[in-house]
Amino acid sequence: MRLLHFTITIVSLAAISFFNTQVQAQNGYKNPVIRGFNPDPSICRVNGDFYLVTSSFEYFPGIPIYHSKDLVNWKQIGHCLTRDSQLPLHQAPASGGLFAPSLRYHNGMFYVVCTNISGGGNFYCTATDPAGPWSEPIWVEINSIDPDIFWDEDGKTYFVTQGDEGIRVTEIDIQTGKTLAPERLVWGGTGGRFPEAPHIYKKDGFYYLMLGEGGTEYMHSATIGRSRYIYGPYESCPLNPILTHANRRGQANPIQGVGHADFVQAQDGSWWMVCLGFRVTQTMAYYHVLGRETFLAPVDWPKNGWPQVNGNGTIALNMKTTTLPLHPFEKKPARTDFNEDKLDFEWQYLRNPIRENYSLTEKKGHLRISASPYTLNETEAVSIVCRRQTEHDFTTSALLEFISSNDNEEAGITLIQNNTHHYDLLLKKSGKQTIVQLRVCIGSLSYIAAEQTVSDNKVLLKIEGSPYQYTFYFANAKGQKYMELSRLDTRYLSTEVAGGFTGVMIGLYASSNGKPSQAKVYYDWYEYQTDEK
Repeated sequence: MRLLHFTITIVSLAAISFFNTQVQAQNGYKNPVIRGFNPDPSICRVNGDFYLVTSSFEYFPGIPIYHSKDLVNWKQIGHCLTRDSQLPLHQAPASGGLFAPSLRYHNGMFYVVCTNISGGGNFYCTATDPAGPWSEPIWVEINSIDPDIFWDEDGKTYFVTQGDEGIRVTEIDIQTGKTLAPERLVWGGTGGRFPEAPHIYKKDGFYYLMLGEGGTEYMHSATIGRSRYIYGPYESCPLNPILTHANRRGQANPIQGVGHADFVQAQDGSWWMVCLGFRVTQTMAYYHVLGRETFLAPVDWPKNGWPQVNGNGTIALNMKTTTLPLHPFEKKPARTDFNEDKLDFEWQYLRNPIRENYSLTEKKGHLRISASPYTLNETEAVSIVCRRQTEHDFTTSALLEFISSNDNEEAGITLIQNNTHHYDLLLKKSGKQTIVQLRVCIGSLSYIAAEQTVSDNKVLLKIEGSPYQYTFYFANAKGQKYMELSRLDTRYLSTEVAGGFTGVMIGLYASSNGKPSQAKVYYDWYEYQTDEK
């Protein structure tokens, strides 16, 4: 009986172990893994740590850097470009600035290679710690976008980049950025438009070249070829495109525009892909306001074979796959009380800031923003700090006090897609009165959607978001209930309407609309809440 009992116990424990494994596989993870405007992801692993960067365009500091232990949970640890000398963005237009960074690690050094299309072209920076500080840019005199760096086993360094006809490879001096050989066109992809976002990987004696095709919209995809030689010729994968939703299988997927991908191998030998995509609202037409985000997919990549992404070349919001052992980070509080001496990493400026226009020490526990003559409609150093809208359903609010004496001065919260498409919930003077106003800017159309007189220059402002509407509220700072001011459609801030490559940012701002001013606004606190777990 004891032997029988012992045998049954062993079987039961095995069953429990198998059940737990299956539960883990079924639970999987949620996409996107980095939410809100975070496109063009590039990733590398150093021992048990993963690091990832995304594009930041006209926002400063540039190129956010994220860290993870498990590929699912990510925490921002800094930016690559934090000094004006590294990132000149003066008068950078909407969706100008920084395009498509690549992050690599080689011989104890991290490299971020990128393009500033608004000033300087291709460059790379280095750091021994991905959190920074990063070096001044080393410029590469190759006219292109979407660059990457690849080190071969013979010690040579190659610059891999997009050309008009396809992907080009050029040997460079990694110390100086100087080219050591002519640029060579190596592969044009499968024939899709805009072959871009190249990455080279060496595996099983093959050079694998992955790129994006179809443009970073609804026809986007990831394709791959391979060769025994870095300069080709490259054989196209029979599974191409290895990732796309521009087909019948992906046409109803709430994630669209998937592509611009990068591979990483985990410490357990498994392969994974990060890619961009965007979550759409599905009505009579597709719209997306959050921008392109970072998604994760498992990859089966057998020896001497081709990589297969998530079984069928598509991804989902709820991924049913076994993950690495999870290491979640502590969730950030919804409220920011401005008690620290610097803003947290999620905050960015529009272009290089005029630093004296901001203070976290002038009034303890408050963010002071001085009004700039520049408006939200201009490609200038607007007085604004922004953070990403990361979910369709959210609530954001702030308590602010506006010190102003002229009717042209204003401060408040904006939902900004770019300088020609934004909704502004603002406080301003109007004669002897103080009013809360909701202003709409949609291309050449600009109008006041609603306004209401308030009794004080200290007010609560609130915006509630849903997939199809933004609702705007205000309240007296002394505890009055919020009053609804108006509602506006989200679609007019979508990429389909506004164009460009970014997503909606939530901004705290102050402007004197073209005139010199002493006006300033004090934000006591700011709050951003979502239902995302």
